[in-house]
Amino acid sequence: MISALLLLAAAPAQTAVDAERAFAARAQQAGQWTAFREYAEPTAVMFTPQAVWAHEYLKGRKDPARSVRWWPTRSFVSCDGKLAVNTGGARFPDGSHGYFGTVWTRQKDGGWKWAVDHGDTLRSAPVRPARAAVRRASCSNLRGIPAAYRAETKPLELMAGQPPADAGQGRSADGTLIWEWQVTKEGARRFQTQLWNGRRYATVLQQNVAAPRRR
Repeated sequence: MISALLLLAAAPAQTAVDAERAFAARAQQAGQWTAFREYAEPTAVMFTPQAVWAHEYLKGRKDPARSVRWWPTRSFVSCDGKLAVNTGGARFPDGSHGYFGTVWTRQKDGGWKWAVDHGDTLRSAPVRPARAAVRRASCSNLRGIPAAYRAETKPLELMAGQPPADAGQGRSADGTLIWEWQVTKEGARRFQTQLWNGRRYATVLQQNVAAPRRR
């Protein structure tokens, strides 16, 4: 028992990339929407294309016969390591390709839950690297961060039966990572991530999704 505890203590902490891969593997094992429910925060948001509360949207939703497959290619992490944004490639059951962007928050038990998930299609297959590239925010000159940003934002208030707002934002408690999304009434969407580089915030991820074509 003692040796097992020592091994556990020595094991490296799970990263957001590890969580992404476990999430993707769980989708293949247990079903797509089952995995999404299991890994989602209580106030998690997804898009259909308007913003919806993930748990309300997924409640009772049957898993498709085949799940989408996805893999992380890049991960942006706050200085304190408690917030991350992953992006990567995806392959849908019909053979088409796409990408995703997911906000992950570290839980008190050391695990991770996703807070925002979105994506879109691509014309060609994205590259699948052996390892995801991880970029961490600078931990220098934290006093240079505006005081208003050195406090973790609260998630959108979940009101049953009412959709989320048409925009959302969050940041790490140390203010070194900021993410935000906006969606128009037509369904177009913008998702952006910024990291503190020791002097200012730099945009490291900008993903724009066009509104769906009217049928």
